Amino acid sequence: MTYPATRRDPHTDSYFGTLVPDPYQWLEDADSPETTAWVRAQNEVTFAYLAQIPFRDSLRERLTQLWNYERYSVPSQEGELLIFSKNDGLQNQAVVYAVPVGAPLETATVLLDPNRFSEEGTTALMGLHFSPDHRYLAYTTSGGGSDWQQIRLLDMASRQPLPEVLDWVKVSGVAWAGSGFYYSAYDAPQAGEAALAGKNEYHRVYYHRLSTGQADDQLIYENNDMALGFRIAEVTEDERWLCLSLTDGLSAGNRLLVRDLHAPDQASTWTLVQASYEFDTSVIGSLGDELLVYTNDHAPNYRVVRLDPRQPANWHDVIAEAPEKLETISLAAGCLLATYLHDASSQVNVYSESGEFRHVVSLPAIGTAAGFGGRRTDKVLYYAFTSFTYPTTIYRYDPAANESTVLKAPRVDVQPAAYETTQVFYESKDGTRIPMFIIHKKGVALNGQNPTYLYAYGGFNVSLTPAFSVARLLWLERGGVLAIPSLRGGGEYGEAWHQAGMTPHKQNVFDDFMAAADYLKSAGYTCSQKLAIAGGSNGGLLVGAIMTQQPNLCRVALPAVGVMDMLKYQKFTIGWNWAPEYGTSDDEAQFRNLLSYSPLHNLKPGTAYPATLITTADHDDRVVPAHSFKFAAELQACQAGPSPTLIRIDVNAGHGAGKSTQLQIAEWTDVWSFTLFNMGSG
Repeated sequence: MTYPATRRDPHTDSYFGTLVPDPYQWLEDADSPETTAWVRAQNEVTFAYLAQIPFRDSLRERLTQLWNYERYSVPSQEGELLIFSKNDGLQNQAVVYAVPVGAPLETATVLLDPNRFSEEGTTALMGLHFSPDHRYLAYTTSGGGSDWQQIRLLDMASRQPLPEVLDWVKVSGVAWAGSGFYYSAYDAPQAGEAALAGKNEYHRVYYHRLSTGQADDQLIYENNDMALGFRIAEVTEDERWLCLSLTDGLSAGNRLLVRDLHAPDQASTWTLVQASYEFDTSVIGSLGDELLVYTNDHAPNYRVVRLDPRQPANWHDVIAEAPEKLETISLAAGCLLATYLHDASSQVNVYSESGEFRHVVSLPAIGTAAGFGGRRTDKVLYYAFTSFTYPTTIYRYDPAANESTVLKAPRVDVQPAAYETTQVFYESKDGTRIPMFIIHKKGVALNGQNPTYLYAYGGFNVSLTPAFSVARLLWLERGGVLAIPSLRGGGEYGEAWHQAGMTPHKQNVFDDFMAAADYLKSAGYTCSQKLAIAGGSNGGLLVGAIMTQQPNLCRVALPAVGVMDMLKYQKFTIGWNWAPEYGTSDDEAQFRNLLSYSPLHNLKPGTAYPATLITTADHDDRVVPAHSFKFAAELQACQAGPSPTLIRIDVNAGHGAGKSTQLQIAEWTDVWSFTLFNMGSG
């Protein structure tokens, strides 16, 4: 391979007396002419390589066929209407529909069509928020994959847009109360400041009154002594309690404040419900004068408590902590619907509002259930169920009768009976027992020669549960093995499992992943020459770290939108928010830990690295593309083996949310083509 020349500067940074070279610092300026030219040159090399793969077109054709099926979201009842989204198959964005409750879904009319938001189909709908009287809809949009959002408004009676548009919204809810709503935003970037890379500081909460301009919005909360952290407002269903969640950018949890909106004489008074930033605490809803709160305060697997804000220190268990993690909880239809994780799969229990157990929701298989939201007065709820080979199906649920009926089942060109899913448990380096799902066609030969795709995340309390992916179906139907371990750092077994993979224990995550690869080889599923490792974002960091620690572990490495420069990540956009997970280079002990595994800083010249396809996007303002740019440049300079080390850079795309169908199909076509070609398994 002949790669584009990448300029190396003599720039170094000093950390506690240690000089660390950063020769590609100039690539951090994504908008500079030199970086733009570098991106263009890298893409030319990458796409020229991909174009010569003989089966690439056939993979794209088959993937397009598989993708072309109707996909529905979980509906919600809004007044007399049922609201849902549907993608006919190959639409870039799903369309939002409205239908009278009880009418066939096929008679629904279009409420919002995001495909008309932009010519390229790259402006995504990120959220729907109806006013309590269902007269207005506030919806958020994001352009080109950016985390920056705009809030727009629709009059539900006339179906006409209102004139106001709110800008520079990020990490925000839309919480209706009275004649407007609360939201969170940052100041607009200063002239010359990079909107997609600049550090985001001083998050503020505002109240927007309908038919007024954003400049007139009322400032509700700010803290000018704390530049970092998020401030997010929510309002309970009865519009009585304004709840404010505060993070500090240093801890894993949040403080929680509430204000009684029915007490005008106390309009400026906040009651502190949770004083510590150590724990995750959020309000589920209100029962008159009391609040129901979901928390891991002295309950690593989470619990539900009841409290009176007038006596906020008195907490009473409604649903006590269980051996399994309480993943989600909702107050709807006069019930509490609690979703637990049992070895990374869903179990849904129904309780009364006072916490009395009623029944277990019968699910069709081992998999993932999501939904069960609604208002306290609803009689019917909706949820989605999915598994690795079970396409996402929408169910209607009657909590009183504990009955589920299929509302919409997709028709996908897949035969679930042709595949099998097993869950195994293996030992990590320190003896910890780690679960892993393994999916493949029935009758696979354990001869050590099966193309295997090992995917993981391992961080931020995120649980990887069974879910259907049409892109992965292509891999499975071609005889590939899919393996997904539940690494420490995730949320599958509660906060203790999460903390076991946080700083200073991040190496546990890498050890868990390498042990998963060893298990797959020793059990006869695959070998190094037939193994691909993959992950995105924090999972991209995982793949980058594994490549540097054990470059001969696999044949193919697929780091996507990864955090690769662990010494500088906190200097871009909201990267500071990851400090509780990783630590930062501003602390000497944490710096030395980060330096020990930072992918960018552990590449070594003269090393044979696996065939690598790095993927990122020019509008990724969560993990800025400079991480991938710098890693690609250094990897190409260090590569001593014959395998290609390429970077594929999407244009008008971001971190992943809202990515158009067209871009998804194109990217997955290239990922599978590159992987199979380099395994010799096309």
